[in-house]
Amino acid sequence: MPITHPDALALLDTRRTIAFQDLAEPGPSDDELRRLIAAAVRVPDHGKLTPWRFVVVRGSARAHLDEKLFALWQTRFPDAPEGKRLQEKTRFSGVPLTVAVISTAAEHVKIPVWEQELSAGAASMNLMLAAHAMGYAAQWLTTWIAYDAEASAILGVKPEEKLAALIPIGTPQVAPVDRPRPAYEIVVTEWSA
Repeated sequence: MPITHPDALALLDTRRTIAFQDLAEPGPSDDELRRLIAAAVRVPDHGKLTPWRFVVVRGSARAHLDEKLFALWQTRFPDAPEGKRLQEKTRFSGVPLTVAVISTAAEHVKIPVWEQELSAGAASMNLMLAAHAMGYAAQWLTTWIAYDAEASAILGVKPEEKLAALIPIGTPQVAPVDRPRPAYEIVVTEWSA
C-alpha cells in the first residue's frame, strides 16, 4: 500500500499564480530562501549534471537592476504605453524577491539538452510550489529579458545559458483566482495495441 500525502495533494490543488504586481512585503527571509532553493533542486536530474543555477535579486540590487534593464527596454520598445513603462521600470523593485532560474544545459554524451532544460523547468515549478507551501505567492515569467541577449547578460546569464524563468515571490495582496483547467478527457488518451 503506497503512503499518501494528502497535504501535498492539497498544496498542488490550491497553487495559483499571483501576478508580480500583486506581490508585496514581506518576502522570504534568508532561511526561507535557503529552504526554497533546497526544494527547487530536488528535481529529476539525469546524470547528476545540475543543469541549472539561480540568481537572486533582492534588497537594493532590485532598483539597480531595474535601472539598467529599463534603460535597455526603452531602446527596444520606444512606443510602449505608459502603463507598460511603469511596469518595466519597477519589475524587480516592486516585489520583495525575484529568483532567476538559469538553464545551464550543454551537450552531453548521454543526456540530451532537452532533458536538461526540462530539469530547469522542474526546478522552477518546485520553487513556486515551495513558495506556496510557505504562504507566499509567485509567478513564472520569462518576459523580453529571456529573449534579449543583452538583457539576459545584465542579469548574469552567460552566452551559452538560457533564462528559464523569472520567479517573483512575495506576500499576495489579492485573493487567488482559478482559471479554467482542461478536463481529463481533453488532455488524456490511452495507448492501445
